Amino acid sequence: MQDVFNMKIPFNKSYLTGKELGYMQESLESRNIIGNGSFTKKCEKLMEDIFVAKKVLLTGSCTDALEMASLLANLGTDDEVIVPSFTFVSTVNAFILRGAKPVFVDIREDTLNMDETVIEKKITDRTKAIFPVHYAGVSCEMGTIMDIANRYNLYVVEDAAQGVYAKYKEKYLGAIGHLGTYSFHGTKNYTCGEGGAIVINDENLIEKAEILREKGTNRSKFLRGEIDKYTWVDVGSSFLLSDILAAFLYAQLEKMDEINKKRKAIFDFYYENLKELEDAGNLRLPIIPDECETNYHLFYILLHSEEKRDFLMDELKSAGVQAVFHYVPLHNSPMGMKFGYNDGDLPVTESLSSRLLRLPFYADLGLEEQKFVVDMLKKIILHLL
Repeated sequence: MQDVFNMKIPFNKSYLTGKELGYMQESLESRNIIGNGSFTKKCEKLMEDIFVAKKVLLTGSCTDALEMASLLANLGTDDEVIVPSFTFVSTVNAFILRGAKPVFVDIREDTLNMDETVIEKKITDRTKAIFPVHYAGVSCEMGTIMDIANRYNLYVVEDAAQGVYAKYKEKYLGAIGHLGTYSFHGTKNYTCGEGGAIVINDENLIEKAEILREKGTNRSKFLRGEIDKYTWVDVGSSFLLSDILAAFLYAQLEKMDEINKKRKAIFDFYYENLKELEDAGNLRLPIIPDECETNYHLFYILLHSEEKRDFLMDELKSAGVQAVFHYVPLHNSPMGMKFGYNDGDLPVTESLSSRLLRLPFYADLGLEEQKFVVDMLKKIILHLL
């Protein structure tokens, strides 16, 4: 077996546009590399303009953004939040830290997003928010989710960590709910190594969001010249991103179209060349509903069993291809069981998560590498599985 760090084809590589170092040098020469500097403002304005968002604030991570969103939604002890179990731990940790409790719902067979048809059954007098997670850059059914939220007076916080630049019915993900969160982690389409953003779509929350991000002070007003000094006015924390990282990110955000086109070409190649395996009943490919426009964040296949998934993953690894599984469901994790959940509670989530395999996917994955991945998949599936 090859060591995972010496793979011929790794699972992920961060893409470089060529402008990152120049912008970082510009930031260094400004001698103002702390948070909320010039490149921070450039990134925020670019996203506000493109995504038609009322306010975007860069944060140190998507985790930071989710924690800010939980504070802005005033989540607290005994509040309940409806959320999929098929997600990263940050989605849930953000509001558990405030004392709120997760109410896990199952996912859809097609998109692997939260099943909007079961949300209403989970609402109680303690329900305060819904946290939809847009898996693989494909939107949840946001029309139904927003309708439910409006009828029950609930906050909607979109976890769009994987959904930057993706759309639902011509609206950008993150800019649909009351609040949205983005990730610019090294595994994401557009990156600065670590980093995130919170999107505030409710104007009444903008000032409070600025205060939260600046450690509970009104420093943002001071920097704009609106007040002659700043002071502590509310709770908060240090959710800022260094302007050096914002400079790196700006080079990425400027090239979102270019990066998206490269990722689409790889997605299409995988899909077209693996379709015969789906038609033969060997696996299932991703499904993208007509109302969704993906950002091609990842490409996965679904096998018929966990055993076949694991066998295929090991065989690919032996061939130098790093393919990986994804989320272990939160509801039947050690922490999930502390909230009273057990194996079997969310059967669709448990089945799909155990059979999913993600293929190598990054913007400069070469055509020969793509062909090698496909050829190895076909060889293993048709001859060994």
